[in-house]
Amino acid sequence: MKRMGKKAGMTVICLISVFLLIFMIWCFISSGEIRTYDNEKSLSEKFVMDINGSPNGFFINSQNTDNPVLLFVSSGPGTDDYFLTDQYKDMNLESEFTVVYWDYRDMGIAYDKSFDTKKITLENILGDTEAVTEYLKTRFGKNKIFIMGFSGGTHISLLAARKHPENYHALINMAQCVTDGAERDALMYEFMKKIFTARKDSRSLSKLEGSIRKNEDGRIICRNWYEFVDLVHKAGGGTIKDRSEFEGVVLPILLCRCYTIKEKLQYVPAMKMYRKTPFTEELEGVDYRTSVTSLEIPAYFISGERDYNCPWKLVEEYCEIIDAPDKEFFLIPDAAHSPLWENPSDTCDILRRIKERTLHE
Repeated sequence: MKRMGKKAGMTVICLISVFLLIFMIWCFISSGEIRTYDNEKSLSEKFVMDINGSPNGFFINSQNTDNPVLLFVSSGPGTDDYFLTDQYKDMNLESEFTVVYWDYRDMGIAYDKSFDTKKITLENILGDTEAVTEYLKTRFGKNKIFIMGFSGGTHISLLAARKHPENYHALINMAQCVTDGAERDALMYEFMKKIFTARKDSRSLSKLEGSIRKNEDGRIICRNWYEFVDLVHKAGGGTIKDRSEFEGVVLPILLCRCYTIKEKLQYVPAMKMYRKTPFTEELEGVDYRTSVTSLEIPAYFISGERDYNCPWKLVEEYCEIIDAPDKEFFLIPDAAHSPLWENPSDTCDILRRIKERTLHE
C-alpha cells in the first residue's frame, strides 16, 4: 500500500510539474509584443486610448510612416483580429501602408468589464470612427486615409464611408456582410450539404438539418447562428480554409505573442459581451443591397473563394449593385473567410494595386 501511495504521489508531482512547465512556457510566449522593424521611419505600437469617453485599442504596424494610412476595422462585431497578423508571418501589408488595427470601444485589448454596454451603439461607434480617423489624419499628416473593414467590421467601415466620404481615399472591405437573411442561410446550407454529402459525413448532415428550419415557402433559416458557423468551419468555409474553429482561431490566440495572459483571458468575454449590445441588435435584419446603394468614393470588395461565413456570391452581387466612382470585386483563390492572411501574396498585391489606382487617378 505504501508503494502504491508513493507511486500515486510521484504521479501527482509529475503532473503538477508538467502543468507548471506548460504554464511557464505559455507566460513566456504571451509577452504582448507585436511586430517590430529596423527601418528609420518604421513604427510598431500597441496601446489603449480614450475616444469619446470609451476605451479603444490600437495596434500600429508600418515599415514607413510616409506611406498611406489604412484603418483596419476589426471583425465580429467585437472580435480582435491582430492574432492572425501575429500568426501569419508572410502577411506584410505594412510595407505598403501604415496599418492601424482598431479595437473599437470596449472590445479586444480595450475590454473593460465595468464599461456601460448600453453605450455600445451604432451611432456611438460611428462617432468613434470619425474621431479615430481625425486622430490618424492629424498624427500622420494626411488629408485622407483608407478604411478597410473585415467581416463584422464591414458594417462600420461601409457606413462610415457613406457618412464621411471626405475622410477616405477608398473603402476596401474584406468578407463584406451583405445581409443576414434567408439568401445567406441558403448559400451556407447548400455549401455545407454538398461538402458533408461528398464526405459521407452523416453525423454532420444530421446536425446541419437540425440547425435549420424551413418556412412555408421553402426558404431556409438557421436556428442558431453560432452553431451554423461552427458547421461552416467543419465544412472548410470558415475563418481559415479547411480548419476547424479551434485550429484556425482558438489555438492561434492561445499561442500568439501579441496578447498578454490577461488579454487572452478577456478575449472571449469581450467577444461574447458584444453579442448582447444595442449595436449588435441594430445590425439585425440588414440588407445593404437596398439600404446602401451608392458611395461617393471608390469601393472595393475582397472575398475568399471558399468563404461561406459571408458568402462571396452575395458580395459579388452587392458590388454590381452599388454605385461608386470606381469599384471592383476580387475573389481570392485558396482562401476562405480571411484571404489577407490565408493568401497574403495575392491579397496584398491587390491592395497595393488599389492604392496605386486610387492615389494616381
